[in-house]
Amino acid sequence: MAADQLKKELGMFTLIALGVSGVVGSSWIYTNGSFFEEYGAGGMIFGLALGTLLAACVALSYAQLTGLFPRAGGEVVFSFTILGRTWGFIAGWLLIGAYVSSLAFYFTSFGVLLEFYIPAMDEIPVYTLAGSTVTLPILVAGLALTLLFYFLNVRGASLGGQLQVILFIALIGIGLALAVVGFGAGSVDNFWPPFYEDQNAAMSVLRFVVPGMTYMAGFGLIATLAEDANLPPKKIGWLVVATVLIAGSFYCIVLASSAFIMPWQEVAGMEQGTITAFTEAGFPVLGTLAFAIAILGLLTSFLGLFMATSRIVVALARVNLLPERFAEIDPKHGTPKNALMLVTAITIALGLLGRGAMVSFLETGGIYLGLVWILVVACQFRLKTKYPSLYEASKLKAGFVPLIGAVGAALVIILALWPGTNMSLAWPLEYGVLIVWAVIGAVFYFMSKPIDHEVALERLLGEHKESLPRQLKEDAA
Repeated sequence: MAADQLKKELGMFTLIALGVSGVVGSSWIYTNGSFFEEYGAGGMIFGLALGTLLAACVALSYAQLTGLFPRAGGEVVFSFTILGRTWGFIAGWLLIGAYVSSLAFYFTSFGVLLEFYIPAMDEIPVYTLAGSTVTLPILVAGLALTLLFYFLNVRGASLGGQLQVILFIALIGIGLALAVVGFGAGSVDNFWPPFYEDQNAAMSVLRFVVPGMTYMAGFGLIATLAEDANLPPKKIGWLVVATVLIAGSFYCIVLASSAFIMPWQEVAGMEQGTITAFTEAGFPVLGTLAFAIAILGLLTSFLGLFMATSRIVVALARVNLLPERFAEIDPKHGTPKNALMLVTAITIALGLLGRGAMVSFLETGGIYLGLVWILVVACQFRLKTKYPSLYEASKLKAGFVPLIGAVGAALVIILALWPGTNMSLAWPLEYGVLIVWAVIGAVFYFMSKPIDHEVALERLLGEHKESLPRQLKEDAA
């Protein structure tokens, strides 16, 4: 293994586990009651299915580009190589902003979820920030979780991968149990008609496409972790698409089961959604297992994002867009130890702000990810004209389908930034978060020292430096 290369320890199933589990979060399982109430069961489930298809369109761009550039940082490598240094930094900085916001949110959410069954988590208040009281048990739980994942990751990607596989199997197993009981003991009459009588069905579905696409955020984890994978590049690319379809199907099946087990109009408005639905339908054990999905979803998302964020840091550091020391690979374990330490420190620092403050960071993360999706699709289209021989060498051609997903991502961003929509950011705090993150990024960018472009490509492309750069030079000539 080269000194600057990550150790290839992740197999196909582990990569799928990391990808799918990185997408499937925690809140959807207990907030679906309020979404059923607003959009109808059909609006949420069918809208999420449509959002999944749009995300899969974008994933085709990821698949093509990952097959060509299976290196740590995924989107950073694509953007830097095809669009240039500035866009490479923008892609990486947006991803770091989105991922560390989620990590910090999970830092506090872990203890908040435990509070459902351990009331003591709400005791010993330490301070109040942004309307949310932070307690000592919640801080300790978040700190312990973050440090655990740091030590697992610094010892090798395989350890984190093995844990993710175990959690993934448990997550899928519980989801299947809910589906079997929900569809078997329930009735289609509880689900149909899936809309309120006075609802516009088509508009309800379309309105949920926007949050539905944000549910799929994180599928780029596989592209980001491609350098850790012990698989052919083409197969890694296809796994990106598979991740989206598997995660979206899991969401829809489990949500539909809660609309079959009892009339969805009764589930609508339930404080804990699916958890309460199965409990009140006479299956309290499954209600508890539905709560377990929330915990598992949080743990798996945390682990996947933790690993991915460190790889993005590595990619930026390899080309001096962040300090070079963050690109160092531990010679014994083949892991980015300094990058992992940085991600740990940022997660803890932001996590200490508490759940109230972190909601604002989390809301802006959807905009960052939407912009990255658009950038990746732009890379795919630019590849054909800028590097035609490299384009012809790609074994997977995404075509024009990803453009559909890019338009959907643009819609998400417009609805979030445009005041007065049901997706608008909160003024002025959340707009302020966007501006501050952009300013900090600009400082890092203008302080960084550019290096020779060919040297930068060789650092980014690593083991492909003997073939791909030659093709890039030929195309440029």
